[in-house]
Amino acid sequence: MFSFKKLLKIGLFLSLFGLVALVITYFSLRSDLPSVESLKNLQWQTPMKIYSADGKLMNQFGEKKRIPLTLDEMPKQLINAILATEDDRFYLHFGVDPIGMTRAVIGQLIGQNKGGASTITMQVARNFFLTREQTYIRKIREIFTAFHIEYLLTKDEILALYMNKIPLGHRSFGFGAAAQVYYNKDVKDLTLAQIAVLAGLPKAPSTLNPISRPDRALSRRAVVLQRMLVTNYITRDEFEQAINAPITAEKHGAIIELNAPYAAEMAHQEMIDRYGKEQAYTGGYKVFTTVTSKLQKSAEHAVISNLLNYDLRHGYRGAIKSLRPQANRNDDIKIAEIDPLNVNEINAALTAIESYPPLIPAVVTKVLEQSIEVTLVNNQTIIIDWQGLSWAREYINDDKQGPAPKLANEIVQYADVVYIRENNEEFALSQFPSASSALVSLSPDNGAIKAVVGGFNYKQSQFNRVTQAKRQVGSNIKPFVYSAALDNGFTLASLVNDAPINQSNDITGVVWRPKNSPPVYSGEIRVKRALAESKNVVAVRLFREVGLNKIIPHLASFGFAPDELPRDESLSLGSASLTPLEVATGFATFANNGFLIEPYIIERIEDSFGNIVYQANPAIACDDCSQFENNTQLAAELDPSSESFANTETLQQQTITKEHPLVKAERVISPQNAFLITQALNEAIWGADWSLNPGWQGTGFRGRKLNRRDIAGKTGTTNEAKDAWFSGFSRRIVTTSWIGFDDPSRNLGSSSYNNNLDKNQITGKEFGAKSAQPAWISFMQTALEDLPVEPFMQPEGIVSVRIDKQTGKLTQRTDKSSIFEYFKVGSAPTEYVTKDNSHDIFDNKVESEEIF
Repeated sequence: MFSFKKLLKIGLFLSLFGLVALVITYFSLRSDLPSVESLKNLQWQTPMKIYSADGKLMNQFGEKKRIPLTLDEMPKQLINAILATEDDRFYLHFGVDPIGMTRAVIGQLIGQNKGGASTITMQVARNFFLTREQTYIRKIREIFTAFHIEYLLTKDEILALYMNKIPLGHRSFGFGAAAQVYYNKDVKDLTLAQIAVLAGLPKAPSTLNPISRPDRALSRRAVVLQRMLVTNYITRDEFEQAINAPITAEKHGAIIELNAPYAAEMAHQEMIDRYGKEQAYTGGYKVFTTVTSKLQKSAEHAVISNLLNYDLRHGYRGAIKSLRPQANRNDDIKIAEIDPLNVNEINAALTAIESYPPLIPAVVTKVLEQSIEVTLVNNQTIIIDWQGLSWAREYINDDKQGPAPKLANEIVQYADVVYIRENNEEFALSQFPSASSALVSLSPDNGAIKAVVGGFNYKQSQFNRVTQAKRQVGSNIKPFVYSAALDNGFTLASLVNDAPINQSNDITGVVWRPKNSPPVYSGEIRVKRALAESKNVVAVRLFREVGLNKIIPHLASFGFAPDELPRDESLSLGSASLTPLEVATGFATFANNGFLIEPYIIERIEDSFGNIVYQANPAIACDDCSQFENNTQLAAELDPSSESFANTETLQQQTITKEHPLVKAERVISPQNAFLITQALNEAIWGADWSLNPGWQGTGFRGRKLNRRDIAGKTGTTNEAKDAWFSGFSRRIVTTSWIGFDDPSRNLGSSSYNNNLDKNQITGKEFGAKSAQPAWISFMQTALEDLPVEPFMQPEGIVSVRIDKQTGKLTQRTDKSSIFEYFKVGSAPTEYVTKDNSHDIFDNKVESEEIF
């Protein structure tokens, strides 16, 4: 028999031995223990988020979904649920809970699960520094690391680390992300039942989550609620209400507030180039772009609507597929009676069809004489009347369509799977457009990209035609050729012979005959009017007069790569291949009075703590830049179109400091040259003295729809109409629109149907003004809404004199034979016209467009 004293001595000896063993173990493992100092300045591995200039989320990149929150931002019920479930003595122990550990050991000895021994602090140690291997050494390391953490941090700090770090399934880490993934909510908006589901996930997020295993989630939720009830965190009534609530979780992605995938991808790629993929995806960066939500939405609408309208003109290519392929157009009713479609079959078929807004998949379930009934995936039925069907001539090829249909069964049949779209609360038959398009808009003052659309639908094609598609530009090149001519002795009033050209190549024997389109020739014509009418042969003659060796460097000054420009006269008619962004950048030089700007899309980058780690400092197009010395003036001058001046942190937040000094853009042409070309491009839309001579019009006359005199622009069509362009600008915004086929062998062709033009203007051939300009007009209607009318200011060194329209000489007449014209000082004509030309003045209506 051992006396009590002996038992006490043995106990003290064992305790001392255990303490010595613990100290020895600590020192033997100390070098292997992780440093927990990093927890003091922790940077969460959070995904990269791309925002618009006005703070709308455009996309999120990164595998780990995390929304870091402070403890104050987490609801009290969630904190209580975690404490009740994971560590109810968290605020009482020192990192290791002897009571909990003893309970766990006893449970193991008697074969009963009495709960785990790991405290929240120990879980933090494991999640941040250790692995989940089941070994005693790992457990000891975990305990020692927990001691370190408790010494270094407060209990609240440890709990916040745990609630932000813990993996909770479906790539969500922390409860902020889990609330969004499972319930599409902020944590503060969760119900008690939802909180209990999430609080039960740390034990086994893959097998207890409410999406893949709702049955197990239900059982685990009951455990959490029971523990909350026992610990008096909730009342009996709250318990009863929560435990009877259904499991409502569904998987949700990030809430995308602005659909701008091409813009987001541009910023995404720049971030990878800047930081590398791993750091970009885990560094928690918030990337604020220059894109504004108002203009981006308008650009998306403009491109999509214009492509669909183009498609209307070129015929119906048929249904996506038929659910009753044995049916023919003569026995729709018979097939519907013998082998009718059922709801499950329709839903299965439509679920398998990709939806590309605004296109909606549907199944034809009834074909009447001049109307059809279609069924959507939700079993909703819609009647499409003849107005929504009559456009659907049969597509034969790009240049030919079949005759206009007279009956609905000539177009579709029972069980056809089709696309429809809604337009002004009316539904119409539609189809995915076969052509492609792009639109880009930027500030000519500093290059900030305001909107970018690289195609009809990013899900269908990630190819960004704004930056990646180099296409022949057609007559969009002419303003740059004419600009070179003005720097080499020509004026806007210079006469050039508008007559056919026949040039034979002595080596090949091939004769080059560039022609106007339409093939109408005016004889001697003023340079300004030739550009407004897009006269092909005049562009060639100016190119010859200036010479290739001067033309190439001049075009290169607008940012075009000289090595990529053709070294022959076809360059004057647009054989050069450029991207829409390059074209828009070139036109910006005319809009900003002669400066070359560099397009950019990232305005600033913030780290996960909200610190600005990058701020764009673009070169600004200005001679006298003193007005940009403070942020307010900078905002007012450079971005008056922004709809969110008060809360947008874009260009106006740019601070002129030693770190971000004001940078002046390079002047590449004179302000006089830019102004004169702009006047010619304004005439391409408005015409000269249009109010007095309304019959004459330039190729861009449809732009008058905007009812703005402070705009200028140029059409462009390439050979065989493979590409159509329109580029135009006001003083504060420049926009380029392109349409064509990704397959370069196809052309935009001719159409039998046109629903946009006046009957007197209908023409089957596609060209810049008809195919590309409508998207430009649609976008600019929005872009110009908040911009006051701002005439293009006449710079110093420019004079205005009255000239004779036919000869370009000075005149004293004030009738329709004369017009005021601008000249560089010293270049105005000095000779007066001696002949009365008023009876020879006539005004041509330009109905078509050029082809090089």
